[in-house]
Amino acid sequence: MALTVVAPLLLFGVLTALLAVHGWGPFPVEAALHSWAVAHRPSWAVRTVDVVTDLGAGLPPYLAAVAAGFLVVRNGGRPERRTVRIAQVCAPVVVLAAGQLLRNGLMRAFGRPRPPMADWVAASPSGYSYPSGHAFTAAVAAGLLVWAVLRGTRRGPWAVVVVAVSGLAAVAVGLSRVYLGVHWPFDVVGGWLLAALWLGLTLPLIPLIDRSPSDGGPPAPPPPGAGAVH
Repeated sequence: MALTVVAPLLLFGVLTALLAVHGWGPFPVEAALHSWAVAHRPSWAVRTVDVVTDLGAGLPPYLAAVAAGFLVVRNGGRPERRTVRIAQVCAPVVVLAAGQLLRNGLMRAFGRPRPPMADWVAASPSGYSYPSGHAFTAAVAAGLLVWAVLRGTRRGPWAVVVVAVSGLAAVAVGLSRVYLGVHWPFDVVGGWLLAALWLGLTLPLIPLIDRSPSDGGPPAPPPPGAGAVH
């Protein structure tokens, strides 16, 4: 667990510090990649990328989180208490929603400007640029779903497909934000690192739900003399 938290925390902290020292402006490599994207946007590609980028906002990420919750219940042996089952289904949704609040707060605190509005296409983003909300949300949703699939004991070929599609979708959503001109590349990298950090902090907590004392525990000891023969 330490590595899954410390590594993304350090990388996110270093990236954020570098951007702050640089005045939150784009690094040369970011400007070059942005310019390339703006210069290579045929209409068919923009339409395709516009569909991809929508996977990182609105309903799709929450559908993935709900699916992860149901997998947690199924793979955990379906606890008898209904409240526990509901809590397990809702836990990934709470992780995603709370993460979005965290990301939004950091975005406002950092206040990195977006690329010029003249370079935007097929998107009308709001707020500041770093870290990317779409990249973060898609990565957290994908991470929740992949984690729920891999922790199950009854895996089949479908699990490989889910893991591969989830990972590719998260990467594609992040890259789509650069292609549409609404984010600098390091915004996307920051969104991915923050997602990794958030998942590292929260995923170990979800399995603890079915260990709640309210869900039962070891039977109480019998009263003194209960087993005596008179």
